Amino acid sequence: MANPKTEARKPPLSRTPLYELCLEQQARMTAFSGWEMPVQFAGISQEHQAVRQQAGMFDISHMGKFRFQGEGAIAQLQALFPSDLSRLQPGEAQYTVLLNSQGGILDDLIVYYQGTSDTGVDRGVMIVNAATRVRDKVWILPHLDPQRVKFEDLSKTQALLAVQGPEAVTLLQSLVDADLSGVKAFGHLEAAVAGQPAFLARTGYTGEDGFEVMLEPEAGKALWRSLLAAGVTPCGLGARDTLRLEAAMALYGQDIDETTTPLEAGLGWVVHLADKGDFTGRSALERQKQQGMQRRLVCLQMAGRNIARHNYPVLSEGGEPIGIVTSGTLSLSLGYPIAMAYVPTEYAQVGKQLQVEIRGKHYPATVVKRPFYKRPSL
Repeated sequence: MANPKTEARKPPLSRTPLYELCLEQQARMTAFSGWEMPVQFAGISQEHQAVRQQAGMFDISHMGKFRFQGEGAIAQLQALFPSDLSRLQPGEAQYTVLLNSQGGILDDLIVYYQGTSDTGVDRGVMIVNAATRVRDKVWILPHLDPQRVKFEDLSKTQALLAVQGPEAVTLLQSLVDADLSGVKAFGHLEAAVAGQPAFLARTGYTGEDGFEVMLEPEAGKALWRSLLAAGVTPCGLGARDTLRLEAAMALYGQDIDETTTPLEAGLGWVVHLADKGDFTGRSALERQKQQGMQRRLVCLQMAGRNIARHNYPVLSEGGEPIGIVTSGTLSLSLGYPIAMAYVPTEYAQVGKQLQVEIRGKHYPATVVKRPFYKRPSL
């Protein structure tokens, strides 16, 4: 039985501006990172297939949303990230990570660079994970000169929707006063959506094309209703998880955390050691690169219908415990179970035969190339 005193100390769950609209669509709600969020509407399989085949929309207003503006802001942020932000041109973005001094990942996020004025004022947006928003802000602020850079936390004052799928851009275009066809992947712009100002980015967490749209709460509600009327399927966290895992995108807190480095996690492409100066965690990553990784995050294809879940043991072909599953599910697009896991480097080669322990029994697994699913070329 729950302790009433403990229950009383729990802060109430936050609700997004789209909460009531989700309930109208019969959403099943769940607690997630301090928010009451839809886990599914019509069903995970139906929502998953809608995103793969037509278009789905997600309420992701729980995500952390920061805006920065000020003289030399990008240069000041450089010390925080292993990625070289000076490469960014206006309208471009960088997926990257915040690191601790040991090279462990404090969060993964996207930095959107909006440009620099003639007076040297940089403008940009960061979208971070809901669970780490407060910690991220505490980590970032000391690196910014408050006299020169204005930093705003818009997390609870803006709605954020993700519209994803092969038909997503076409359906969204009818509501936007700017041409979206020329916006490249990880490109972004400010435009009017149904007559209201919005920030639109061609990014997402599903492996499909689409946009993430940040705008005022009432405008967000209007956009949700318009997309619903256009036939876009409402989707919850359940489908978001199966979609992102097929695309081999990491989930913070499961696949990556403070105990994992970007090099171990297959995110070496965000580490630009040769192109930039010092940053938090640099010496640890240099050391790891010199000495070689002891483990790597790999993609596994399970045999039969055996689903490997989070924290299930990974074994060598001979039955020796060697690693741990971080994420696993039945791939609804491919028709077989998939998983990601950390294993010693010598077991990380594509084609390597391993096993996963599921309820006391050992089942075959094969290391495969990432991602599991890649959307068809246009």
